[in-house]
Amino acid sequence: MNDPRIIVALDYASASEAEAFIGRLTPGRCRLKIGLELYTAAGPGFVRDVVARGFGVFLDLKFHDIPNTVERACRQAAALGAELMTVHCLGGPAMLAAAARGAAAGGGQRRPRVLGVTLLTSMSTDDLAAVGLQGPLAERAEALAELAPANGLDGVVCAPTEVRQLRARLGPDFVLVTPGIRPAGAAAGDQPRVAPPGEAIAAGSDLLVVGRPITQAPDPMAALAALEQEIERASD
Repeated sequence: MNDPRIIVALDYASASEAEAFIGRLTPGRCRLKIGLELYTAAGPGFVRDVVARGFGVFLDLKFHDIPNTVERACRQAAALGAELMTVHCLGGPAMLAAAARGAAAGGGQRRPRVLGVTLLTSMSTDDLAAVGLQGPLAERAEALAELAPANGLDGVVCAPTEVRQLRARLGPDFVLVTPGIRPAGAAAGDQPRVAPPGEAIAAGSDLLVVGRPITQAPDPMAALAALEQEIERASD
């Protein structure tokens, strides 16, 4: 995938808060992630507005429903101009294939990439056991990730700890998007599986999702530039 490799998570409760922050960013230097909270508050019109301002949008709504419903939802998301969108791999092969069809139908010549979500980065082994999934996190994530290319998806969202194994397993062209990115020395927050940006890139990640280290920085563009430099060093 082409630059920019950083996706800034717009974890805001209102369009006005998000717009105030976006005004401090330079289009073309990063993509923007719109998740459930902001999408629910601001609606599809906000997505169109962000796209119109020149930002690539990662619409992270993690669709998980019957195949027909997911296909129609992905068609609508693609029509908004999103570059990337997410669906849960736990929805199974038929649902994943339907998501790919919907994105292709709604995006036309600008078909967005559809990414599978394997396991949420907030989940622990105990959490998996509580919902009936046994075994190590990495093994369960890998099994779910393998459903994605087999059913027409372009990539997966995966924890930093899973990147190297998935890259080796799924090949160089499969898109790996990694949340849980924190600069060295930063607090992990509510995500137990985190990594510095350079480490994730060196392991094989294509795109990095970064939230608070940029959105809560006094100078967001300076924070973004520091992360870009670390990515560049890891890519050499």
